[in-house]
Amino acid sequence: MGKDKLRRFAEIDTFSNVLQLDAGKVFKGNWSKKQFKNNHPLVLELACGKGEYTVNLAVMFPDKNFIGVDYKGNRIWRGARTALEDGVQNVVFLRIQIENLLDYFEAGEVDEIWITFPDPQPQLSREKKRLTSPRFLEMYQHILKPGGYVNLKTDNDGLHAYTAEKITERGLNLHAKTEDLYRSEYADEVLSIKTYYEKKYLKDNKNINYLKFSFPH
Repeated sequence: MGKDKLRRFAEIDTFSNVLQLDAGKVFKGNWSKKQFKNNHPLVLELACGKGEYTVNLAVMFPDKNFIGVDYKGNRIWRGARTALEDGVQNVVFLRIQIENLLDYFEAGEVDEIWITFPDPQPQLSREKKRLTSPRFLEMYQHILKPGGYVNLKTDNDGLHAYTAEKITERGLNLHAKTEDLYRSEYADEVLSIKTYYEKKYLKDNKNINYLKFSFPH
């Protein structure tokens, strides 16, 4: 592990807006009241990486609480530090494996989920690791409030098509679908937030896919 990674891992231990592993379990069922000291809606960004989307959403929506979830502490460091430096109070980062979500969030506790440019896991043998595979969809359905949305932004056409297929197979409610976000009707201020990776994809003239869906009551 490089010196920069070691330094960042050491630093996030001191960050007030980063919870690592079991430290987050005490908030299960009471994130808004116990961690954020309010009763505002709770929004997750899964596989948040450097946290650009998490922090920008928190700035746009001060009346909501945001949690960026990722396991890679050296990436979380960037978003957490930015939030601390800019005084963004309605955001924290949770360093856990996403497959353990149910250990940290109670049924119906989350209002919305964002998945922005996750690893598409293209190999068939790794389908279970895709963040829109059936096992993850079941987790999201459990922790989301009735009518809560899942948003997926990806440059990967295969993951987009796979997710659309699962939405149809499982009879989920599709609210938005496009293979070219920035030439579509959906490209508002929120969806125009660009992560580090998205900026790279756009420079390479890749199309950006977007899906928004919810689960039947």
